Amino acid sequence: MSKPTSKPTSKPTSKPSPKSRTTGKPNKAGRSRKPLVYGAGIVMAAALLGYVSYRATAPDSPGSGSGSSAAADVTAEPEAGVYPELAKLARRDAGDKLAQGRPDAPVVLIEYADFKCGYCAKFARDTEPALVKKYVDNGTLRIEWRNFPIFGAESEAAARASWAAGQQGRFWQFHSAAYAEGAKEKGFGKDRLKALAQQAGVADLDRFQADTDGAAAAAAVSKDQEQGYGIGATSTPSFLINGRPIAGAQPTQAFTQAIEQAAQQAKSLGNGGEDAKGSEPSTGATK
Repeated sequence: MSKPTSKPTSKPTSKPSPKSRTTGKPNKAGRSRKPLVYGAGIVMAAALLGYVSYRATAPDSPGSGSGSSAAADVTAEPEAGVYPELAKLARRDAGDKLAQGRPDAPVVLIEYADFKCGYCAKFARDTEPALVKKYVDNGTLRIEWRNFPIFGAESEAAARASWAAGQQGRFWQFHSAAYAEGAKEKGFGKDRLKALAQQAGVADLDRFQADTDGAAAAAAVSKDQEQGYGIGATSTPSFLINGRPIAGAQPTQAFTQAIEQAAQQAKSLGNGGEDAKGSEPSTGATK
C-alpha cells in the first residue's frame, strides 16, 4: 500500500482521529480541500478507514508480514464493519466508463487508486483478474474505479489520461497498460501517456489528448479525489465493498471473503442492487 511521499506531517504514532488526522494530498498553492458532508456513520467510517490506512503502511512489527496484512478485518459477522452510508457511494451508472460489471450487481467494490502506486499495480495484476473471473462475469460483483492521485503532477496527468481513454471505451485497457510490470518506472509524461493510450487501443489520439487536457477530465478526477478524502482514505489503494472499508492490496482471500459476505447479506435482504440505474452491463465492462 502506498502513501504520498510529500506528506506535510509526520506519521502518527497513535490512532488518528477525524479532528487531528491530516492527509498527504499534494495540493496546488491556495487550493483547499473541503471534506464531504455525510451523516454520523460516515464520520465513524472515515476514522476507521483513516486508521487502517495508517496501519497498512505503518512499520512492520516483529514477525509480521509485508505491511498491509494488518489492515484487513473481515469478520465472520456480515454486518460488522459495514457502513450503509458508505455503500450509497456506489454510483451504479450504466454509462460509467470507469466501471465494469452489471449496475444491478448485489455487490459493488469501489477502488480509490493512483497509477503511480505500486500496491495498486499489485492488486491490478495479482488480485483483480481473479475477482473479475469469479464474480464480475457471473453478475455478482461490479467494480467502480475512482481516480485518487496523491503522488503529484504525474499522478494527476495519468488519472486524467485514464478518464480520457474511457471516453473512447478503453479505460480498462489503459488501466492494464499503466499497471503492467515496469510501467510506472517509465513515468507518466505526456509522450508516455500517449504511448499507453495507443497500446490500449484508443482510436482517436488527437481526441484523447484534447480530452486529457480538458476541463471535464480535471473535474471528473477532482470529484473522485474529493470523495476519497471525504471518507477518510489517506493512502492507496483503498476499497469499499458494499460499505465495508478495506485498506491495502490485501490477499485475494480478504476480498473474496468480503464479497461473499456482502453477496449473502444482499441475498438475505432481497437486494440484488435495488438502487441500480439500469440492468444492462456497463459500457465500460470489457477489459
